Amino acid sequence: MVSLNINNILKRALDEESLSKEEVQYLIGIDKEDDRKKLFDAAKEMRTRYFSDKVFMYGFVYFSTYCRNDCTFCYYRKSNSYCRRYRKSDEEIMQAAYDLEQSGAHLIDLTMGEDPEYLMDGSDKLIQLVKAVSDSVKLPVMVSPGVVNRDTLKKLRNSGATWYACYQETHNRLLYKALRINQNYDDRWISKVHAKEAGLLVEEGLLLGVGDGVKDAADSLFKMKSIDADQIRVMTFVPQHGTPMYKALKGSDKLELNMIAVMRIMFPDRLIPASLDVEGIVGLRERLEAGANVVTSLIPPKSGLMGVSQSILDIDEGNRTVKGIEPLLIDCGLAPAALSEYREFINKRHNNLEPVNCLNGGGLVCGLL
Repeated sequence: MVSLNINNILKRALDEESLSKEEVQYLIGIDKEDDRKKLFDAAKEMRTRYFSDKVFMYGFVYFSTYCRNDCTFCYYRKSNSYCRRYRKSDEEIMQAAYDLEQSGAHLIDLTMGEDPEYLMDGSDKLIQLVKAVSDSVKLPVMVSPGVVNRDTLKKLRNSGATWYACYQETHNRLLYKALRINQNYDDRWISKVHAKEAGLLVEEGLLLGVGDGVKDAADSLFKMKSIDADQIRVMTFVPQHGTPMYKALKGSDKLELNMIAVMRIMFPDRLIPASLDVEGIVGLRERLEAGANVVTSLIPPKSGLMGVSQSILDIDEGNRTVKGIEPLLIDCGLAPAALSEYREFINKRHNNLEPVNCLNGGGLVCGLL
């Protein structure tokens, strides 16, 4: 058995040897600053190996804040009377997408709550919106609509979508049940399996500080590997007004940074976001220094659009724009990628896209915790 020694583990990681779950758990949990620096340096070395100094940038369009779900952690849960609800018009959505394209974003992330108006049986409203945006802005489109059926996923792909984002948040079934009230774990997981089958790239995500532990975080990384996720992200829980978890303590950003670094080591050739939605531009540097290579949640100022964890943080100040983050990228020794480089990544992933063998003969998702 390999000794749980930071130097030995990181040497093996940089030689691109597979790490055991015990080793991964050890890396996630380290707290000595000297050891954390070694971890981050290894993650940055791995990022440079696969992506040079290039960073990709995602424009975020949260076009509907209505949701049919009542997740205990989410500001937009259907029973939260403090939340400002809106459904942006097609014209407003198209303008925001155009503004993001002109600003230098590489992707348009169309996100909504699980809005019944878009998800009702027989409605093609979401499909039509994706087609209109993908035809207009000429950028790859990510769709984050929550759980949708296999037929809808095929239609989304045919309408021009490149990505399907659907976050499990946790792969601990008991914790999932407490967070996502009356939502089926397997349905959410299998939507990502079906998305892969439909030819969509998949983003999977994890939320920290919601009752989970280091072991849960390690388990989640191996679950993400089992689905061959193309992009993986982690975010620290921020308590939201009007939710059952409002008085909970905010999770540790140190754990999130460790997770980003371990993700880079385990998934060296994948996209790993640094979200502006947790700490805004103030927290961006640390996330990039931990090995992230995507900046997410860029939002046009004065657009009336909201974020997720921090609904208004840094938006109207113009800090959540390509122009607003470029000086920080340069200071970190990084640079915005060209759109052609982002398309090259997408093409490579599509060329490697194979059916995910996550079903057994009984029709249940295999490998679940």
